[in-house]
Amino acid sequence: MTRAMTSPGDHFLTTRWTQVLAAGTHSPSAREALSNLCAAYYAPVHAYIARTAYDLGDPRDLTHEFFARLLAGKWLAGADREKGRFRGYVLGAVKHFLADTRDRLSTAKRGAQHEHIPLDFGTDTSPGFDAAAPANPIPDVWFDRQWGLAVLDQALAELAAEHERTGRVAQFNALKGWLTGDSPTLDQADVARQIGVSDGAMKVAIHRLRLRFRELVKAHIRQTVSSEDELRDELRYLITVANS
Repeated sequence: MTRAMTSPGDHFLTTRWTQVLAAGTHSPSAREALSNLCAAYYAPVHAYIARTAYDLGDPRDLTHEFFARLLAGKWLAGADREKGRFRGYVLGAVKHFLADTRDRLSTAKRGAQHEHIPLDFGTDTSPGFDAAAPANPIPDVWFDRQWGLAVLDQALAELAAEHERTGRVAQFNALKGWLTGDSPTLDQADVARQIGVSDGAMKVAIHRLRLRFRELVKAHIRQTVSSEDELRDELRYLITVANS
């Protein structure tokens, strides 16, 4: 029997984002796919709202309201079914949501019979990330940077869970510095002796860890794009914004 030929695009037919685009929110599987995608974007959306729309109210409340609307499928009809990275779709939806919220509050203020006194929500709008924010970042770039850090954090967490399931927590903790950028302060020979392996085995373990980490990062991005070309573009862009 001759095996049917498949094109590179076939690999993307079952990704979460393409599944959502194909079915909207009319099927349980599409709704679950959209929910999983949104969960991965909570931190970037909250960071963007906290940094650009703190005058509209509590960023946490606004973030929850945004995702409630998104999960209800209110904006899916406007998603580009031919070329649509989920990252770009979410950012556009956030902007639309904030503009609509600002318009509603402005209308309510004009119709109020008493003076409007804005609440002071403080100046700490940090989303809780360890990475320092760049000085005066452009809002869109700020969102993209938080997206990149969130993808890396998720991949790192999955890698840690894999090592825990196989009883290699100590090895992972010893080697993860070569993924997080702490390796310049570490000595490979010292760490090798710490975990009881040779210098050669140490180098192999670090190489394999980096390869697996890259695989997990690509797997996360693959769920949010529609083609191999978009996957490569997003991976390059992630490296750029995460290191900015």
